[in-house]
Order: sequence, then C-alpha cells, then structure tokens
Amino acid sequence: MLIYNTLSGQKENLEKASINKKIRLFVCGPTVYDYAHIGNARTYIAFDIIVRWLRKSGWKVYYLQNITDIDDKIIRRAAEENISPETLARKYEKIYLSDMKTLGIKSVTKYARATDHIRQIIRQIQALIKNGNAYEISGDGIYFDISTFASYGKLSRRTTEQAEDSISRIDESVNKKNKGDFALWKLTRSEKPAWDSPWGPGRPGWHIEDTAITEHYFGSQYEVHGGAVDLKFPHHEAEIAQQESASGKSPLAKIWMHTGFLLVGGKKMAKSAGNFITVRDFLKKYPVSISRYLVAVHHYRSPMDYSDKLAQQAESAIDNLSQFVAKLSLVYRDGRQETQVKEDLRKAGESFETAMNDDFNTPEALAAIFILVNEFQKNFWDLGKAGAKKVKKFIKERLNDLGIELFLPKVPFKIKQIAKKRELFRVNKQFVQSDNLRKEIERLGYGVEDTPAGPFLWPKGKD
Repeated sequence: MLIYNTLSGQKENLEKASINKKIRLFVCGPTVYDYAHIGNARTYIAFDIIVRWLRKSGWKVYYLQNITDIDDKIIRRAAEENISPETLARKYEKIYLSDMKTLGIKSVTKYARATDHIRQIIRQIQALIKNGNAYEISGDGIYFDISTFASYGKLSRRTTEQAEDSISRIDESVNKKNKGDFALWKLTRSEKPAWDSPWGPGRPGWHIEDTAITEHYFGSQYEVHGGAVDLKFPHHEAEIAQQESASGKSPLAKIWMHTGFLLVGGKKMAKSAGNFITVRDFLKKYPVSISRYLVAVHHYRSPMDYSDKLAQQAESAIDNLSQFVAKLSLVYRDGRQETQVKEDLRKAGESFETAMNDDFNTPEALAAIFILVNEFQKNFWDLGKAGAKKVKKFIKERLNDLGIELFLPKVPFKIKQIAKKRELFRVNKQFVQSDNLRKEIERLGYGVEDTPAGPFLWPKGKD
C-alpha cells in the first residue's frame, strides 16, 4: 500500500509506518459556526473512501476527527444571532454530523470536541512553557515562539522568514516576539465562554486543540495525519511545532495526507464571490451518489473545479452505470462460457485493487469499472444469466468500496402492464397500437427500449 507523504514529498509504503497493520488517523474537523460546504465535503468524503478501503484491505483504523467548538468565528456569529457561543456551536455541530451521515460518511471512529479537552490543552501549554517554547504576553495570552523550533516550515517547505509573511487567524498581536508566533491560550476579561487556567480565565488557540486531542487519544506520535491542503500552512506547521516541542519526539505523524483545493467556476469559493455552495444546497439539486462520484473521479490530491456541468456529467455517468446494471437483470439465456466472464472480472478486480493501493487512485479504479462495462456491452446478451449476476455483483461491490450507490428505481406496476400490452402489439406487428402505448408510457414519465428479452423501462430524464 503506497501513500504520498506530503512531509517527504514522495510515495511511501504504509506497512513501514505501522505495526500489525494498525493505523491511527487524525483528520482536522470543522469549526462549527456555519453550514458545511462542498469543499468540506470533498475532504471528508475522500478520507471516508480512504478509510473504507484500508479497513477492507485488513487494516485496523482508528479514525479521529476534532470538532472546533470554541473560536473567534463562533463567538462573532453567536453575537450576530444573539445566542450563546455554546448554543451556536451545538446547533452547527448537529447540522454538520447530520450532513456527514447524509453523505454516507460512516468511517469516523471518534469525534472529539475541543471544549471537552481543556484540561489536556492546558497541560500541553504548560509543557511548552517549561521547555522554553512558549511565552506570556501580559493581559493577552500565551504564544508559541517559532524561533525556538528550528524545523518550522518543514511540511510546507517554508523557512522561518517566510513564515513571518503570514499571520494565522485570531493571532494578531503587536507584542509578539515574532510575527509568525501563534496563540496557545487567549486571555479574556469578562467575555464568555472562558475556562480557568494558571494564567487566568481564557480559551484555547486554534492550533493547540488538535495536538492536545491527538496526544490524549494517540500519544505523542502516530501513523497518519490528514486534512485539506489549505491547512498545511500555518495550521499543520503549528501542530508539528507544538507536539514535537512538547514531547521532544519527531515526527508527530509519520505520513501527512492533503486533499487538493476545490474551486467553483475557477475561483476560490466565497460568499462574497457568489459561488459558495453548502452541502445542503448541493443535495437539493443532486443525489448523494453524485457528490461521492465527483470526489472519486478526481484523485484526492488533485485540484477540483466544480461546476453544474461537472455535476451533470457525473449524473450521466452514474445513470449509464445504473442502466447497465438494471438491464443485466433481463439476461435470461445461457451465454458465453462461465470461465470467460470470471477471467474478465478477475482482471478488472486486479486493476481496481492496484489503483486503490497506489495512493488511493480512485479515478483509475473507476476507469477499471467503465472499461469492463464497455467491454461487456459489445456482447451484452451473450453474458448468460449466471454471468450477468456475477457482473452485477462485481460492479455494485466495487462502487460500494467508494460509497457510491446506483440509481435502480422500481418501475410502477401500471407502467409494466402498459409495456407488456405494448409488447404484444409490437410482436404482432400492430405498430400503430404499439406506438400509441409507447407515447402513453412516455407521457407517464418513462422511456421504453425494445430488447431481445423484452421491454426495458427507465424514467425519462435518466437516459
């Protein structure tokens, strides 16, 4: 199993990073102050596919994801809505988890809230102060001193000087030692929420929650850390600096994985740009299978430029597969030798597995399915009943590996009866009556295709 490691810049053997095929995986979760958008969905679906495949391949995966439920963004939004930050965070956490369930994301072992781990956060900050990596600004808070961590920037390949060019969120302070220093603990005066600490009431910085949570569940080192590529700097650099400074052990994670950027119409998604699409808005237009197919048809590390045209292409691809699988049920005669079908499926299975084991190359895995379908379509009716069942099972199982479900509608009894009557007219060459019943079927929302095994019915707009 090969995985591209952002830290080393090359593909690495996963077996060498683990013991007894056990993987501790942490993926940065959401800040729950708004609805999840399709960029979030791209990352979390990608890691859901990755974990599904690892587990199917015999790996024991503990998949941990944090929930940032205290943050300046949450506090500001709560003030706008005139509710408490905790109430707002719980509202959007519930919405987020509901959206993830709807998207078929069921691989996460544990969701860990930042506010449930304040004790661990304080303890890690104390270790950083003791080790000389953090300092206090009176009346402001505790900050990490990036000048004390010589390898700061090793993940994103930035020097400490380049790090000075960027200020992470909620960390602007004129009294910092270095411009790139980031907050570990923000002191508060009368604002709520706040937690007691050795330095006074306050709340954690954005970066420290992740390492405090992972240290609590995984220890100071673990196998895989994942997240969106835009978190690589400064968020993931900050995590590395914090944990490796606190523990004295390197690396924090043996393998770092990053999903590519998601653009909308060639631009970064933003409400101000008018191209911000929430998961819920997307699912009002398209079924869940389209969202998962869109993720799978792009390699997880590649950029993705979303458009309605792209979604419609995905819908067409899913529909073509659905029709093919549905039509397999019509095959009733004996066909070509069973051994030939088994051989074709074996080759396709090997291609699928090879692609997935090479840094989770889902586009190549999907291609293996489509190549098989195109090959079988040439001699569709020669598959034979037993062969058709095997092909149907294979396609559904491989798509299930990616969490993609096909559109397999149940045709209403009334439509079937009309089609049966029309078939009698057609066989008896009573074409006027046959055409009239075809029009009736189409009026009721279905198309009909004449096949050697009888009529094949499919909803209109799905052809």
